[in-house]
Amino acid sequence: MRIGFAGLGRMGRRMAANCAAGHDITVWNRRPEPADSFVREFGSKRAVNPMDLSANTDIVITMLADDQAARNVYLGEDGILAGHRADLVVEMGTLSPAMVDEIAEAAKAQGKTFVDAPVSGATQAAETASLLIMAGAPDDLADRLGPVFDLMGKRTVWLGRTGAGAAMKLAVNTLIHGLNQTLAEALTLAEGAGIDPATAFDVIENSAAAAPMLKYRRSLYLDEAAQEVSFTIELARKDVRLALQLASATNVDMPQTRATYDVLEAAGESNYDGRDMAAIVNFMREKLK
Repeated sequence: MRIGFAGLGRMGRRMAANCAAGHDITVWNRRPEPADSFVREFGSKRAVNPMDLSANTDIVITMLADDQAARNVYLGEDGILAGHRADLVVEMGTLSPAMVDEIAEAAKAQGKTFVDAPVSGATQAAETASLLIMAGAPDDLADRLGPVFDLMGKRTVWLGRTGAGAAMKLAVNTLIHGLNQTLAEALTLAEGAGIDPATAFDVIENSAAAAPMLKYRRSLYLDEAAQEVSFTIELARKDVRLALQLASATNVDMPQTRATYDVLEAAGESNYDGRDMAAIVNFMREKLK
């Protein structure tokens, strides 16, 4: 199978590397340096632009940061939908359901099928091909898409329709970012009471409140500045904003999520945007001073 992959950021590069195993892969990235590096390491091809990527592959996968990036890459003059060969295109980043609908309609007009298939899992899960994939598609696409998704994830949930993947991802991320904020407050509370942060984390990690992300992100929560950034506060705020927009459109009240957004916005105003979302612990500490 000839696979095209666009978006070689922290997650995308690792996902594309797993797709490269046993498949003919062509890559494209807005900045050429990551694509050139990928080509050197994996012996793949580099597309000139997204249209070229689509014109020379059977299926195109993208891992893009936000709606604006997706609009440019899919709907631009030299975008993916302008290429004529690939008839199946899959976005695996976190987009708004409205953006997904817009791309899906444009793809249909070009005789292509668009699938929103965002993932749950951080860079480690991307590297080890153990992501959870939430596919906004009926399971009758499983024969064609399933083997590709299996290269990147441990499980795919087929949600039946376009847009459902994006909505489900926002629901999951609402929980993740809420937990991130609550953990920051819990650690700050314990530390304020004189308990060593590592000891407090040990207790939380083994309590009824434990979640898998606590274990694999432990080093980030305890020493964020010394670790490689996994997921930025800027992206976290984007995710929560999209969730609140969806809540407004569906008449769902989310008071806790609004509070989480307010903290992420305040952190951004304090120049935390490029730091890992675990830096919210340090942001809460600073608010004590």
